[in-house]
Amino acid sequence: METSSHSIQSVPPLRALLMGAGQRPHVLPEAERLRPLIERHARIVAEDFTGTADMSGCEADLAIVLGGDGAILRAAHQMGSHQRPVVAVNLGRLGFLADLSPAELPEILRDFAAGKLKCVEHLMFECLVIGHGQTTPSYRQLGLNEVVVWGGPTFAIMDLDLYVDSEWVTTYSCDGLILSTPVGSTAHSLSSGGPILRKELEAFVVSPISPHTLTNRPVVDSADREYDLVTARPNEGTAVVVDGHMLCTLQPGDRVRVRRAKSRFRLVAAPGHSYYRTLREKLGWGGRLQLNDRPDSDK
Repeated sequence: METSSHSIQSVPPLRALLMGAGQRPHVLPEAERLRPLIERHARIVAEDFTGTADMSGCEADLAIVLGGDGAILRAAHQMGSHQRPVVAVNLGRLGFLADLSPAELPEILRDFAAGKLKCVEHLMFECLVIGHGQTTPSYRQLGLNEVVVWGGPTFAIMDLDLYVDSEWVTTYSCDGLILSTPVGSTAHSLSSGGPILRKELEAFVVSPISPHTLTNRPVVDSADREYDLVTARPNEGTAVVVDGHMLCTLQPGDRVRVRRAKSRFRLVAAPGHSYYRTLREKLGWGGRLQLNDRPDSDK
């Protein structure tokens, strides 16, 4: 499937959600500093800095998110099936998604309101946990980055079966397994040796964590397929983690199913912030990492 990218046409005044990582000490003061600048271009119809409020029912033209990539993930979860275009302002560290500076925000809002900017859509997934012998999911979660089946306590190696479109692929002997989107390919998957995928691609990456055999390598496959992860003998603490938050622990024979979601994450594309420029600056391809000095920054 080709990249979905289209111009956003908004009728002034813009209606905006204001969201961010309020637990970080620098975010709330920065939000108050930016508020008058935002209100020149948009009317703030709802705000939340706890990461817990349900924003799916709010009528808004865009979401302004202050923080790092963690704040973006929480905002995507809060918006649920009603995703709005996201203007991501980086107040964190690496910021693969949140890469705008606060100084760029007024111009971005002005250009967005004038219909000059594009909104690029990204793959989201649905994670379902189906109990052994059951047909109805016990848990269901929308996600943007990745699903991790983590071995957990007792921290013994486990066997994990992978099925793609109901076809058995292999059994991994490993500490866990990551199934990530292209957006998530620069997160936990990258740390486990997975490849970097351009964010607009329609694919999933399957990356084993510390596999017991050197022949197990990350696999990239189509987002149009359905992925099932099953372990017959989970550890006592084996768990399903979606975008960094534990969804549930697993019982023997539970099936973790991951598939494309109908919802799409929508990120406002800012001029001058290209894909390779972001990789070059954030991953230190130019010789050094671009990190803020704040040790408490939201990643």
